[in-house]
Amino acid sequence: MLGNFTYCNPTKLYFGADALSNLGTELKKYGKNVVLVYGGGSIKKNGIYDDVVRILQEEGKNIAEIAGVMPNPTIEKLYEGVEIARNHHADFLLAVGGGSVCDYTKAVSVSVNCEEDPWEKYYIRFEEPDCETLPVGCVLTMVGTGSEMNAGSVITNHKAKLKIGHVFADEKIMPRFSIMNPNYTLTLPHYQMVAGIYDIFNHICEQYFSGEDDNTSDYISEGLMKSLIHSSRIANQNDQDYEARSNIMWTATWALNTLVAKGKATDWMVHMLGQSAGAVTDATHGMTLSAVSLPYYKYIMDAGLPKFVRFAKNVWDVNPEGKTDKEIALAGLDAMESWMRELGLAMSLTELGATEDMLDDLVNGALILEGGYKPLTKEDIREIYKQSM
Repeated sequence: MLGNFTYCNPTKLYFGADALSNLGTELKKYGKNVVLVYGGGSIKKNGIYDDVVRILQEEGKNIAEIAGVMPNPTIEKLYEGVEIARNHHADFLLAVGGGSVCDYTKAVSVSVNCEEDPWEKYYIRFEEPDCETLPVGCVLTMVGTGSEMNAGSVITNHKAKLKIGHVFADEKIMPRFSIMNPNYTLTLPHYQMVAGIYDIFNHICEQYFSGEDDNTSDYISEGLMKSLIHSSRIANQNDQDYEARSNIMWTATWALNTLVAKGKATDWMVHMLGQSAGAVTDATHGMTLSAVSLPYYKYIMDAGLPKFVRFAKNVWDVNPEGKTDKEIALAGLDAMESWMRELGLAMSLTELGATEDMLDDLVNGALILEGGYKPLTKEDIREIYKQSM
């Protein structure tokens, strides 16, 4: 392990069937004015909303609400939420939902006291907050993003045809606490569950497929991937299996709480490709990732062949006997494809509504990062998108 790094993750986690019982204890640490943030209303149907509001009221909190946060939160929704939080003189923001709600709430946190346009400051210039930010807590109802234990926030600007994520540098942007009850994920539609599973898997891949040194982080990543593959197959057959869903939930957190990135350059080009596709099609995030992953990995495989060989043998148990390194690597990607099809993931952008005439917008919206094995050009990106159609 050759990289230098600093590691700090201050988020306190409460995990298990009775995790919500700790919410009151945490709320006592913050002021009276709380903004409750949630999505399309499913938490009102399954009773989570009532439970959370009851605890807020028991703690004497003044509650304002930001409802209707969409799966791909927009900049217009961010402006709306900032206005609500300002008018409420918010002391604390409580996100109840999945990764999109948690991401969005962090965006509100850094924007409430920002005197500039947050889109320009945080998502175009990628600057850090120079204003006071609001503390955030999460009650997680869907897994995949790892947003419950990181400082990332993704916002979509449909007018600009851009979907951009900013991982803020200051750990105070991370949730102060997250409440993780696997039961809350059991009412999630099957499509959203498998999309979240692939988001988890690709988070690990984005960090794993970089670097050439012998890195402890890669061994952890391989274990997380094998655990996820195992649990995903159980959940795909029975999405009410608590043990499988709890393991998926826990894996999602460790996949993107910054641990397995330590000492790594990290890639993240699948996310850049997928986020651009999401900005153009408004498709589910995990499905945009699945649609572009295999074309991307086959495109860069030769540049990082030793790691793809290791991936095939250690994650997919490919027998290397009688095979060249390239054949081993391809067999690993074939095994990955079979698993993806088994889960019912989107395997092309066409399935998600993309068409050839969207290519220019897709290419223009894809940011180019250079931490992976093969730095891409815009022409490379165009070719990968063509192969993803």
